[in-house]
Amino acid sequence: MNITIAIDCMGGDHGPVVTVPATLAFLRSHPDAEAILVGREEELTPLVEKAQAGLKSRLHIHNATQVVGMGEPPASVRAKKDSSMRVALHLVRNGQAQAAVSAGNTGALVMISRFALKTFPGIDRPAICFALPTIKGHTYALDLGGNVECTPKHLFQFGVMGTMLASALDHNDSPTVGLLNVGAEEIKGNDLTRQAAELFRASNLNYYGYIEGDDIFKGTTDIVVCDGFVGNVALKTSEGLAKMLATFMREEFGRGPLSMLMGLAAMPVLRRFKHRANPGRYNGAVLLGLSGGVVLKSHGSADAYAFEQALARAADAVANDLIRRIRDRMETMMGANGEIA
Repeated sequence: MNITIAIDCMGGDHGPVVTVPATLAFLRSHPDAEAILVGREEELTPLVEKAQAGLKSRLHIHNATQVVGMGEPPASVRAKKDSSMRVALHLVRNGQAQAAVSAGNTGALVMISRFALKTFPGIDRPAICFALPTIKGHTYALDLGGNVECTPKHLFQFGVMGTMLASALDHNDSPTVGLLNVGAEEIKGNDLTRQAAELFRASNLNYYGYIEGDDIFKGTTDIVVCDGFVGNVALKTSEGLAKMLATFMREEFGRGPLSMLMGLAAMPVLRRFKHRANPGRYNGAVLLGLSGGVVLKSHGSADAYAFEQALARAADAVANDLIRRIRDRMETMMGANGEIA
């Protein structure tokens, strides 16, 4: 299957110096894929000139003269009709690419995606969904920053979309859904979580109940639902913890000749640990709920390795026909009143 990904090369903290090398590495490992590099042509061309001929034939540069700044309010980007982010998304809408990947401004990406690619019937807002590693494998967590203010209905919709994703990618017909809360007891939580819990209990989803923060990495449920404020804090905290542990281990193995010798002996184990705990390995969050194509959000600070992983996740979503699978499953859950049951 030929897969074409439109890449917002100007987005993120680093721009083309990261996104272009990452794209070249991605194309080397995905011979059936093509990439459209979207951004300022004068900056992109020198970075691809030395690429292998076989890769050049699968690379296309699409000039876009404007850039969405990381700190810009989402509403202000509407005037930037030739921004690399907007152009990349419109390439998906027009059928020139099946997926778009950006490390740029999260709020702007969610807003532009919502208007360019639309949401499924019954879904009010797209949500940022991330596959987090757990003791048992992985869990899908959403929303992770796209919607910081939510209603109970939004949280329920996130649970529906997470269920669709797990069904499509993991072939799990009845994934468990947990609602992130400050306690497992039904009396715990605020009005938002309690009212959302009522919607989940009344649905045909496989609702597990409330879960707490430590349940995320235990893999207690297949899907973790929360609002974007809580989800983003949880995600960034876990990434910071992983980096702190790696730093502590380096420091301890560097405390004197004996510790260094023990570190050398443990090096194979340490390398495997680093690989499993590397946040960049899991980079790339799907904007769930969009009906017009696949959109992946990369961390703004992602290096070339991490951004390559986001591109690979986008290709995997397209190869698994994610949009069609979600659409088909959503149709089976849609009630006569246009609401999801």
